[in-house]
Amino acid sequence: MEVSLIFKIAAVGILVTILNQVLRHSGREEQAFLLSLAGLILVLTWIVPYIYELFTTIQALFSL
Repeated sequence: MEVSLIFKIAAVGILVTILNQVLRHSGREEQAFLLSLAGLILVLTWIVPYIYELFTTIQALFSL
């Protein structure tokens, strides 16, 4: 796993948190929820290949 991926995830988390608070204070809870959901989906699309690689490595390890 690359360090830049961790920084990207942290940046998305900080950005989503700030925008979420701004939207909630302006009374737009629905948009805040959709923003949080979009941030989660974005981060999951970055992480899924690494999870797949982990499972294939574990499967290869135990299929000896």
